[in-house]
Amino acid sequence: MTLKKEIEDYLKNIPAERKVVFNSLIEIIRTNIPKGFEESFQYGMISYVVPHSIYPNGYHVNPKTPLPFISIANQKNFIALYHMGIYADKTTLDWFINEYPKHCKRKLDMGKSCIRFKKIDEIPFELIKTLLNKMSCKQWIDIYESNIISK
Repeated sequence: MTLKKEIEDYLKNIPAERKVVFNSLIEIIRTNIPKGFEESFQYGMISYVVPHSIYPNGYHVNPKTPLPFISIANQKNFIALYHMGIYADKTTLDWFINEYPKHCKRKLDMGKSCIRFKKIDEIPFELIKTLLNKMSCKQWIDIYESNIISK
């Protein structure tokens, strides 16, 4: 199955009340993610990765898999944005936690790399645009190699 077909099939299964917001989120990522990252479909989600052409080592748990960076998923009770840079870089995490209340009245619902949006009308798109530009492809590789691989 082609990447385009995988993404189309995924989008077809998103509930009607979330489609517009989910598509807006994809468009924001596509237009704001720094050069070098590539759209993919990993772990059952629409993902943006460092391709093997840039980072041939791939992901340490499976070198055949391109290095993941950001993924978005439609979960049962929320839309999730997974940002590996937040997980691996404390400066980016601290910045995001500090900025979030300036963009959203709702309490931040977050795991290690997962930001959960339960109220789709309260997704802070402007904050996500800024977050996307906080880390270049090269910076992500450097952070990954120094923080993740060394552990």
